[in-house]
Amino acid sequence: MFIDYAKILCRSGNGGNGCVSFRREKFVPKGGPDGGDGGKGGDVVFTVDDQLHTLQDIRYKQSYIADNGEPGLSSKKSGADGKNILIPVPPGTVIKKEKSDSVLADLTQEGDIYTACKGGKGGKGNVHFKSSTQQTPRFAQDGQNGEEFTFEIELKILGDVGLVGFPNAGKSTLLAALTTAKPKIADYPFTTLEPNLGIVKYGEYQSFVVADIPGLIEGAAEGKGLGHKFLKHVERTRVLLILIECTDGNPQASLKKLKEELRQFNPVLLEKFSIIVRTKMDLSGSEDFSDAWKSVKDNTLDISSVTRSGLDDLVDVIAKELNED
Repeated sequence: MFIDYAKILCRSGNGGNGCVSFRREKFVPKGGPDGGDGGKGGDVVFTVDDQLHTLQDIRYKQSYIADNGEPGLSSKKSGADGKNILIPVPPGTVIKKEKSDSVLADLTQEGDIYTACKGGKGGKGNVHFKSSTQQTPRFAQDGQNGEEFTFEIELKILGDVGLVGFPNAGKSTLLAALTTAKPKIADYPFTTLEPNLGIVKYGEYQSFVVADIPGLIEGAAEGKGLGHKFLKHVERTRVLLILIECTDGNPQASLKKLKEELRQFNPVLLEKFSIIVRTKMDLSGSEDFSDAWKSVKDNTLDISSVTRSGLDDLVDVIAKELNED
């Protein structure tokens, strides 16, 4: 199951209290204070694991609580620090506080970390409070409390190319034709229920990643259909392929609707390099709709994922743009 959202409670550990203690040894009847410091509370830390691909592991564990620091000991010994809690997440994870649009961390690469809740500092033992006027301090400092926050965790797929189009526009078929990905393909709308990724190899050692999301319908940016849940997955892409069936009776209107959904979701999407792709050119009678396409002012590329016609040209155009970028 592809899970790209989770809400979890995180709490770091409290610092340990400082120790009140006095040196007691033979022949030292009036030993001074020797209370040690309390240990630091454990942190809650997010860390990227590139072996993960969804948020499923943290979706069903709703709270992460780190250990408290241990109290200080006599003989100026410090208490043990609380153990940190590490939360592994996939690349592309965005962390926000609950009910906030401000991004606290955008973790995209293996090794990226974010300390979400810092553990409380340990309190100082009474050895620190000895002075010329206070030879036997009978008090120590309490440890500081840890932090507690509820976070909203989102996953945005890291892809170079995003496929956008209405249901049944041929996005999954194109992904399967270009890559080794095996998305579900059928002749009815909303076959794709979750994002799919595939790697396109070209040249000798070069490649790019294609992300296919469920088809959009009018009103998707406002929550209609399935595509609205996954539009965020094309926010990171550098190239958008806008797929429209060659048999569309009014492709200019379809293109306008798709662009409007992208604009409403995030206007930045319209600033990306985009290619209008006319799909299913293998269908008999597709030439009958050539007049309707004259209204489309954008340049288009004709392809057939079934016969593989035009796919090499499409890959060349994408590769050129990615390399120039």
